[in-house]
Amino acid sequence: MTEQKIIAVVGATGQQGGGVARAILDDPAGRFALRAITRRPGSDAAQALAARGAEVVVADLDDEASLTTALQGAYGAYFVSAFWEYNDVEREQKQARAMAAAAKTAGLQHVIWSTLPDTRLHLRLDDDRVPTLNERYKVPHFDGKAEADAFFVEAGVPATFLSTTFYFESFLDFFRPVRDDDGVLALHLPMGDRKLPAIAAEDIGRTAFGVFERGPELVGRTISISGENLTGEQYAAAFAKELGEDVAYRPVSVEAVRAQGFPGADDLANMFFYYAEYESVFAGARDPGAVRELNPRLQDFGTWLAAHHDAFKGL
Repeated sequence: MTEQKIIAVVGATGQQGGGVARAILDDPAGRFALRAITRRPGSDAAQALAARGAEVVVADLDDEASLTTALQGAYGAYFVSAFWEYNDVEREQKQARAMAAAAKTAGLQHVIWSTLPDTRLHLRLDDDRVPTLNERYKVPHFDGKAEADAFFVEAGVPATFLSTTFYFESFLDFFRPVRDDDGVLALHLPMGDRKLPAIAAEDIGRTAFGVFERGPELVGRTISISGENLTGEQYAAAFAKELGEDVAYRPVSVEAVRAQGFPGADDLANMFFYYAEYESVFAGARDPGAVRELNPRLQDFGTWLAAHHDAFKGL
């Protein structure tokens, strides 16, 4: 029997990493072994992975030495940062550098870095339609990851860059349909009439698994993913079909997002401006049909919504 190649997964107890972890464990062919990297090995999520046969290893993204140790003997790794945990590009990039350096030292043969595009390629810093943030970025949680792509290249790490997008899961909380004062069930998105590419978090993991299956031929490639690219009207229509009642689409402005004032509101407001203003660039790079070649189980929004029907009861 051929020995399984070990895939180390950073954030294996989170949304993205958890999806990768489950894809590895659910593979009936058992082509890879899962090494779940976590700061909290005693957590319920980590113990659940261990119960399914995962090797659970402690490491901290702020500690390169611990990462290097955790990666020893692995074939590949899935790397994702936790930007919204600390909302700090400098720290995120320090962690990315540590992951790249540790991967090089450990001699990994295939790494996937979860990334996003550099909005400044199109939305220039001197464009005053939206503010420049931290003097360097338009959308910090995009631009910082894009800069970090170079860390893996410079370190000589064989990497595939998985460019992600908005999660369908955001409709469970942040953009949940609400009943407005007029009694109408409405979906509010800051997208005007433009398409918003989105994907189920689980499908990010399944697509990453497909990348590992394909192996070295995808090293050096950027793979831009989505499950479906829909307008606000189309998302609302999908909700109406699933829930059995009319759902109105009522677009809001990016300035309304900015005015909410929570940490990162400026970042997210600029993100939606970029999504809408550069639809041809962002949505145009994301073809669900191509993603399905790597992940045959890719869900469109209607499929995901049907699976989460009960979560929207009582609207």
